[in-house]
Amino acid sequence: MGRSTGSRTTAFGRRAAARDTLGLVPIISAQHLGKTYRSGKLEVPALRDVTFDVEAGEFVSIVGPSGSGKSTLFYILGGLTSPTSGSLLIKGQDFSRLSDGERTKLRRAHIGFVFQRFNLLPTISARANIELAHDIAETGRPFDEALLSKLSEMLGIDGRLQHRPNELSGGEQQRVAIARALITRPAIVLADEPTGNLDTRNSDAVLSMLRESSRELNQTVLMITHNPEAAQIADRILHIRDGRVLRIEQGMGRLPETMLL
Repeated sequence: MGRSTGSRTTAFGRRAAARDTLGLVPIISAQHLGKTYRSGKLEVPALRDVTFDVEAGEFVSIVGPSGSGKSTLFYILGGLTSPTSGSLLIKGQDFSRLSDGERTKLRRAHIGFVFQRFNLLPTISARANIELAHDIAETGRPFDEALLSKLSEMLGIDGRLQHRPNELSGGEQQRVAIARALITRPAIVLADEPTGNLDTRNSDAVLSMLRESSRELNQTVLMITHNPEAAQIADRILHIRDGRVLRIEQGMGRLPETMLL
């Protein structure tokens, strides 16, 4: 953490140059993304000329205050809405040029979501919630019991899968939501304020588990957060304000010790 922002920027430049030399394609490439919402004659720009790449297996935090545009960026990255301008390549395919049906198909195949609200169905068990996500994804593969066992152990919910959401703590519900997002082995996991409804202890646990699952399963994770300290668990941090990326810096790859006290 002692390095200057300038040295970090230089390091990113060297890594990008090395990637280009090797001919590697980033898993996510956002180029000059813009998003403007219109209401009658009123135009409200939410994103302005946003450009960045994410490499496969990276953990990236996107940090900004309320109204900064980070949620709009999340929806565009997940194929839930289209940009007004620019392009977004996911695994080499331009999301911005796909039809709604094509985006849905690509999203189901490659992207898992973790939201601030757990969005678990209350009338079925934790396991059934996870199985339902697999069925909706329509991967064509049988349900992976071995992966569920690994995720359950990693997330500390192996003894809680037969319980309904109202029988689980908030932290347990979010861990189930993470397992639901990971059960289809998505290449990309998008997490929108995943600790927003949790206390400090459960927040730290969930963040650490996201970090561990990223490393264990070699998945690319993008996490939206308003908390600069929580963002440090990432490899890189994108700071966004007024719809623009202000700077990109290196994260710690772990939570700061001050959050673990």
